[in-house]
Amino acid sequence: MTYRNPHTLMVQGTTSDAGKSVLVTALCRILARQGLKVAPFKSQNMALNSAVTPTGGEIGRAQAVQAEACYLAPDVRMNPILLKPNSDLGSQVIVRGKAIGNMKAAEYHNYKPELLKDVVSAHDELRQEFDFIIVEGAGSPAEINLREHDLANMGFAEAVDCPVIIVADIDRGGVFAHLYGTYALLSDSEQQRVEGFVINRFRGDPALLQGGLDWLEAKTGKPVLAVLPYLHNLHIEAEDAVAQQQLDSQNQQLKVVVPVYPRASNHTDFDALRMHPQVDCQLLRDINQFQGADLIILPGSKNTRGDLAWFKQQGWDQVLQRHLRLGGKVMGICGGYQMLGQWVHDPHGSESSPGSCQGLGLLAIETTLQGEKQLRNVQGHWAGLHADDQQAPLQGYEIHVGSTTGPDTKQPLVYLHTAGQTPERQRADGARNADNTVMGSYVHGILDQSGLLDSILIWAGVETIQPFDYQAHRASEIDRLADATEAALPVSKLHELLNWPP
Repeated sequence: MTYRNPHTLMVQGTTSDAGKSVLVTALCRILARQGLKVAPFKSQNMALNSAVTPTGGEIGRAQAVQAEACYLAPDVRMNPILLKPNSDLGSQVIVRGKAIGNMKAAEYHNYKPELLKDVVSAHDELRQEFDFIIVEGAGSPAEINLREHDLANMGFAEAVDCPVIIVADIDRGGVFAHLYGTYALLSDSEQQRVEGFVINRFRGDPALLQGGLDWLEAKTGKPVLAVLPYLHNLHIEAEDAVAQQQLDSQNQQLKVVVPVYPRASNHTDFDALRMHPQVDCQLLRDINQFQGADLIILPGSKNTRGDLAWFKQQGWDQVLQRHLRLGGKVMGICGGYQMLGQWVHDPHGSESSPGSCQGLGLLAIETTLQGEKQLRNVQGHWAGLHADDQQAPLQGYEIHVGSTTGPDTKQPLVYLHTAGQTPERQRADGARNADNTVMGSYVHGILDQSGLLDSILIWAGVETIQPFDYQAHRASEIDRLADATEAALPVSKLHELLNWPP
C-alpha cells in the first residue's frame, strides 16, 4: 500500500495498557540513537499525569518521556489534545498546551471534527521538521461506540494516511483473540493499512508461540513483526494507570503510603520512592489496606475539594491524626498540599462547583482556587529544616490553579525561580508546621533529585542513606527497553516499516 505519510508509523493497541506507550518510547530511542531526527506524537491523551513544556504548555506525561527518548524537549505539538478528567462525566480539555474549558463527554464528542483539524496540523508541522514521527494511539481502535469522529486511532491514521502496527499484551491472556478480534472489527480500508502485529511482555521461548503466529498470519494475511520479552522491574513513567511494580529490596528501611483518591494526579511524583532500594512505597486506594507508615504523602488532585471530601469520608483524616500522634510524618504535593491547610476556597468553580470547604487543618494555610492555571518548569533549592541543612538543588514543574497563604508559608519548603530565569528572582514555595512534622509544596518532581530526596528521607526517619540516582535510573531504563525491542524488531525491519531510506 502506498501512503501519503510513509515516514509516520502509528502504534495502536488491542486494549488500554497493551504496551503502546512503551513501544513508541522504544522505537523513538532506537531511531534517535542512530542519529535520525524522530519525534513522538499522540493526537488525544486522556490522563491525569502530565508534564510542562519549556514554553509553558501542558501535555501528557508519556509524550514527555517519549520526547526524552528522542533526546528532545517536550513540545505541545507532540500531544495536541489532552483530556484531564475532573468528574465521571467530564474533563478539562487542553488544546496545544492550554486549557479551553471543561466539557461533558457528549459535548466533546460533537467537538471532535473541529479538533481533528488541529491534530492533523500539529502532525504536519512536526513532519516538516523531523525524518520520522512515531504515533501512539489511544485505547483500542475496535471500540465501535467511539468510531464516529475518531481522532485517536484509525480516524487519525486515515486522516494523515500512515501505516499502523497493532500491539497486544500476552501477559493479560488471550493475545490471539485480542489481535484477531481487533483486526476483524476494522473496516476494509483500516485493515489494509495494518502492516503487522507486535506481541508484548512474553515470558519464555518465543518458539513456543510459532503455531499461534502462523495461524494469525494465515487468518489476517499480516505478519507478527516481533515478540517482545517481559522485562522484569522495567520502569518507564506510566501514562495514567497507577503502577504497582516496586523494585525488589532486602534493605527497605522506610515505609511510605500514598492514598490514591479518585482524581489523584501526577502519581509519577512517587516513582523515585518506588524505585529507591531503602523505601517501601505503597499507593493505596483502599484505606483497609493501610497497616501503618513512617511517612504519608498526599498526591496532587484534579478536583481538590471533591477528593478532599472523599478523603474524609473514607476516614483518612483520622488515620493522619493517629499517624502524627505516633510520631509519623506527613507531606502534601500540589492538591495534597492544599488539602493540608485549614480552608480551600473555589469562588468561581475552577475545578467543580463554587464554594469553600474546611481542609485537614494540619498546616496554618488556606488556598483560593482562582486565576490562570500556573504552568511552568522551575529550578531552585531545598530550604532546609535546620540551619546546617544542605541547600540541595531542585528541578520540577508546577501545574495548579490558585494561591496559598498563611503563617506556615513563612517556613517554606523550597526556594524557586522559573527555569531559564536568573536565580536572583527566586520566590518561596510551600510550608511547614512549627514542629516540622507536616510539610507541603506545589512542585511536582520534588522527589526526583537525589540530594533533595536524601534530605526528605532523613527527615522521615532514614538514618543512613544508600546512594540512588533516580534520573540516571530512568535514562538507563529507556536504553534497556530499546535494546530489548531492537533485538526482537531489527532496525532493518523498522526502516522497512518507515520506508527508509526513501
